[in-house]
Amino acid sequence: MKSDVTYDLLIIGGGISACVFASKYLKNNITKKIGLIEIGRGLGGRSSTRISKKYKGWKLNHGSPNFNISNSKNNLLLKRYIDELLENKYIKIDDSDIFFLNEDSDLETIKKSEFSCGVNYLSLDSMSELSKKIIESNNLKEKIDYYFETLIVDMKFNDKEWLLTSKNGDKFKSKYLICSTNLLFHKRSLKILNVNQIPLRKAIPINNDKKIDLLLNCLEEQTFIPRLTFLIYTNENYSYKDYSKKQRYFYLKNNLEKKYRFERIVFQPQDNNKLGIVIHSKNAELINSYLGAKDEEVLKQKIITNFNKLFEDNSVVHKLTFDEKISIMKWRASQPSGLAVPLSLQFSRKYRIGFCGDWFEGDGFGRIEGSILSALILEKKIKDLIK
Repeated sequence: MKSDVTYDLLIIGGGISACVFASKYLKNNITKKIGLIEIGRGLGGRSSTRISKKYKGWKLNHGSPNFNISNSKNNLLLKRYIDELLENKYIKIDDSDIFFLNEDSDLETIKKSEFSCGVNYLSLDSMSELSKKIIESNNLKEKIDYYFETLIVDMKFNDKEWLLTSKNGDKFKSKYLICSTNLLFHKRSLKILNVNQIPLRKAIPINNDKKIDLLLNCLEEQTFIPRLTFLIYTNENYSYKDYSKKQRYFYLKNNLEKKYRFERIVFQPQDNNKLGIVIHSKNAELINSYLGAKDEEVLKQKIITNFNKLFEDNSVVHKLTFDEKISIMKWRASQPSGLAVPLSLQFSRKYRIGFCGDWFEGDGFGRIEGSILSALILEKKIKDLIK
């Protein structure tokens, strides 16, 4: 990027929240030009899809395979937006098979969990493609410059302008800034970015803005659930009983999760007529024990052995062989927990900075519902402020 280019608006993060905000903002500000900065290779954030370069023909949703909307307070802004996604045929109601796996390996239909409340929806394509469709929904693709594989490590605010610096030394200037990630505001940034001071605090010293001080205080208490995801590319002859093109979700009861170190297992049929398996874990001990196995073969054996033990008395799920291919996704940041940030702290007019994401308060805290709703609320708040 040329150092003399100044954007009207820069967005940090390329997850669903950022995409919803960008789409709505550009619809109401067609004369504006914005930039979007994302550390990953594409859009989606934690709702991403792994399109394997090593194993051709596979698309595995390795973050959120679907999403659920409870909307218990009947927020019309959220309702209208979900209806819009349905009308555009970006999503559909998820009719996948959902099971609860108890300690006796018996299967029961699950009614409620943190992953299944309200109505479940599924992208008609991959989850990453959903984010892409959202951001391009108003035919304003040319209004956005994308900067992928770009990690911002420093922020400055001078003379009503933001100056961002990436790990590679690239400079980005903007009149306004929107952050859908809180990596630059949370204490975890110190280790991940290898910096001595939280970037937002460095840019805005204490006592300069009450909202920013309160936001940083909330984030000081907010924690994250560490996650590890195993992607299994099965052989041609692998299937489960009563195979269909539907996804299947298996949720483990607490005692089983502790025993096998798996949180949930998702079977995902592929266009290549094979069956992908995504195993999710949020167990810190598992992360340490699995990553401690430096030998790739030992690591693979641990995963497959635990999978086969879990389903050994189950007639629905077949055992894996040790010929299956496996890759691992270790999340830089995952589901927030603890204290949620109040929505009243979403925007600082003095410093021209706004925030959205699943780390804000509400029924959707820690889920895609919160990501979407916070973006819709933020865009509505500032559409008349950003000139």
